[in-house]
Amino acid sequence: MDSRSAMFTAWSFGVVGVAHLAFALHLVGVGYGRSIRTRAALSLVGAVASTALWGACAAAGVVFHEPQLAALSSLLDVARYGLWFAFLLSIRRPAMGAASTTSALTAGALTLVGTATLVQCIEAWGGNLPWVVARLIPMTSMALAIYGLVLVEQVFRNVPLDSRWSVKPISAGLAGFFAFDLYMYSQAVIFGKVDVDSYSIRGVIHGLMTPLLFISTTRLRDWTSQLRISRTAAFHSATLLICGAYLLFISGVGYYVKFFGGDWGRALQIGVVFASLMLLILLGISGSVRAKLRFILSRNFFRYRYDYREEWLKFTQALCSQNTPQEMGRQVIQGLADLVESPGGGLWMKDATDSVYQQTARLNLDAKLEVEKSSSDLCRMLESKNTIVNIEEYRSFPGRYGSMPLPNWLQSMDQAWLVVPLIVSEKMIGFVVLQRARIPFDTNWEVYDLLKTASRQAASFLAQMVATEALLEVSKFDAFNRMSAFVVHDLKNIVTQLSLMMKNAKRLHANPEFQKDMLDTVENSLEKMRQLMVQLREGTTPAGTTFGVDLGSVINRIESVSNRRGRHLEVRCAESVVSRGHEDRIERVIGHLVHNAIDATDTKGRVWLQVDKQGDRARVVVGDTGHGMTPEFIRERLFKPFQSTKPTGMGIGAYESSQYIQELGGKISVVSVPDRGTEVTLLIPLFGGRGGSDLEVMRPK
Repeated sequence: MDSRSAMFTAWSFGVVGVAHLAFALHLVGVGYGRSIRTRAALSLVGAVASTALWGACAAAGVVFHEPQLAALSSLLDVARYGLWFAFLLSIRRPAMGAASTTSALTAGALTLVGTATLVQCIEAWGGNLPWVVARLIPMTSMALAIYGLVLVEQVFRNVPLDSRWSVKPISAGLAGFFAFDLYMYSQAVIFGKVDVDSYSIRGVIHGLMTPLLFISTTRLRDWTSQLRISRTAAFHSATLLICGAYLLFISGVGYYVKFFGGDWGRALQIGVVFASLMLLILLGISGSVRAKLRFILSRNFFRYRYDYREEWLKFTQALCSQNTPQEMGRQVIQGLADLVESPGGGLWMKDATDSVYQQTARLNLDAKLEVEKSSSDLCRMLESKNTIVNIEEYRSFPGRYGSMPLPNWLQSMDQAWLVVPLIVSEKMIGFVVLQRARIPFDTNWEVYDLLKTASRQAASFLAQMVATEALLEVSKFDAFNRMSAFVVHDLKNIVTQLSLMMKNAKRLHANPEFQKDMLDTVENSLEKMRQLMVQLREGTTPAGTTFGVDLGSVINRIESVSNRRGRHLEVRCAESVVSRGHEDRIERVIGHLVHNAIDATDTKGRVWLQVDKQGDRARVVVGDTGHGMTPEFIRERLFKPFQSTKPTGMGIGAYESSQYIQELGGKISVVSVPDRGTEVTLLIPLFGGRGGSDLEVMRPK
């Protein structure tokens, strides 16, 4: 190292020494180590103070070229790592059932720190070192950096949301200098020596992390008491630790391949590193490897196998994300399979006849055409006892399930493992057959209880989805039946018109005017029936676009029909009125009202039809002096389907008329007195008029 590089290195370590010394004095000044005497506080003060001493010794060693100072700075480097590890271990508290995790992590930290201390002592006072020991120095330093990142990741991933704001800066600061050390020592492991430029800037990098540590201590002093360790954090931390150890091992292998490979050393090193990384990726995406790691962590570090809150939230979210029974069926299989590390299975649901169960969904399983009768011994036992059948247990100890025979199709499934019933209100709507787990899996009471509880929730979701599908189907039939009722009602009017024409034909068949009128009536009736057939087949409203309707011509046709029935209709249409709508439907609505008025009035009574304008709407009034209606009938039964005052009436015409007038943006009102008559008023928007309310007409300009 030349004089200029040495001077920069000395200044670099001087920066970290001064920064951490000031930080340590601040901690002591605010009470850390005195009034705040928790293990986390003492570890924090010790870690910051040792980092300050390390920076000072490293700077002095570079300036004075003293080997003793360099050796002391190396030991202080290991010591500060140990104190930072102690701080990270103390600021998180294990969750219920995970207390043994602390012992394992503490043992790992002590092992690494002890090994690194021993190696540094051998280097300081061992003279000429064997090449094996010399290679251990950067490898142990690299291992310390990897373990530091593991602890930081575990703490930050597990911190509650209300504490994340305060712990985020210190996590970033510690992760920053651990990551830089990992980069520097990994280069030393691969190339056999420490990079001078990286080493010279190391102090500045560590000094730049000091403000982040300072921010966390000023945000919330008791944040260290709010941290907990979860299974997810333990799993990811263990994965990161294993990956780090694996990469550390591969770094050593790569170095020795290069060292002993001669001319082919570098090429072999690249090949080994690439193959090792590919192996690591394949192991990382392997479901069996992940399952084994979760099993080891649950068995050795936690009292209970499952994190019930996490499993329940994940299972519920998966069920709520599906929209069809088929998709939900696959998700139910996936959710239950994940609970026991199974790769998949099949779902059997009860059919519409409630007589058999057939496969409706599958996951990583061949399609099965076999069905299971609902009256079989297996189904009766699953439904009555709500028990889970372990097929492997059945094959080994069939007596545990009484005299129940296992179906042949189920015994022929080599990978079949568990049969989980889906119970809703003590009725089984289906069952799930899960495949054998990826790893040896002990099915104890905890597993069975969780599967039973999860299966009940899944069954309720499936039952709700099936009920919704059935309701939609019923709604479609209801809409079709309602449309059919409209068509039948219109056909009844057409038949009535044709019957009246045939009745008059017996005495007027030789009249040329009657013959012409009869042909027009038949042609008009045929066109109406054709439109009704199209409506019934395609499920749409009668063809035609809303446009201007001349109410005068409509009234004239209705008057002619009334005259042919032998009834006089008083018509008052003072001016030309053009409304919005479809001409055939408007004529059908007004004609229906007139027809009802005539039916409700005897031959001596009056029936009238009046058309005029009211603001931007056309007003059509149909009145009679018939038997009228009660207020209760108008309020509760009128304009409702299948409600009528006539003995043979269907009540469809009034309902259809009301619906169509509302579609046009109009209004229909009724005034009726029993035994005195009825007056029905239609307000229909004029064609080309404003679409607002009548109140807008009265607003001042």
